[in-house]
Amino acid sequence: MKTKFYLLAAVALLALIMSACGPTTVNQAAAPPLRSVSVSGAGTAHLVPDIAYIYVGVHTELPSAAEAVEQNNEQTQTMIEALRDFGIEARDIRTTNFSIWPQERYDPLTGTPTGEKTYMVDNTVYVTVRDLDQLGELLDAVIAAGANTVNSIQFDVADKDEALKEARAEAVEDAKAKAEELAGAAGVDIGEVLTINFQDSAAYPVFDGKGGGGAAVEAAVPIQPGQLTFTVTVNVTYAIK
Repeated sequence: MKTKFYLLAAVALLALIMSACGPTTVNQAAAPPLRSVSVSGAGTAHLVPDIAYIYVGVHTELPSAAEAVEQNNEQTQTMIEALRDFGIEARDIRTTNFSIWPQERYDPLTGTPTGEKTYMVDNTVYVTVRDLDQLGELLDAVIAAGANTVNSIQFDVADKDEALKEARAEAVEDAKAKAEELAGAAGVDIGEVLTINFQDSAAYPVFDGKGGGGAAVEAAVPIQPGQLTFTVTVNVTYAIK
């Protein structure tokens, strides 16, 4: 009899322990979903460029690879010396490409390979020009010194941090105005900012016809920097009250 009593007590105790270890369910109302509105805003900064980046280089073609490299080296060195004589500092002259490759020669009448090759050599430097008034004359100087490839003239503003700061503030105000407009139309109010992020876009030129720089000699390459527009876009999410 005692054995049966102990057995029943053990079973009851085990059931109690198992119920204590099981999951606990708390009845509570589910939190209501957070209401929000997401908008984007834009701000712009219009600046006159004061710095330029250009690629200038030397391209040579000769039947001998050694001769093509030698001629290219001499011509490139003369071009770099012309850049330095013009006042460009060594830190603003950077080699970005040196390449040599053979090209098959073809008979102009039959179009068949002649078995001969022409060796192409390219040497390109990336130049930062900090005086735009002299950019046209600079291009004339390097071409006269032997540069025969000039491309990708890009204008920029050396110090644009403050202008971009103002553009970001303008973008945030633009986003807030849109959020308030939408909330008002819906009969609600906006609350605190939940998320915010921004992106600065690359500048694109706006040519206003004014040109740039001061007077240059008539023979100089005409260069017109115009005006650059920097655009900042922000994405903001507001809570709805």
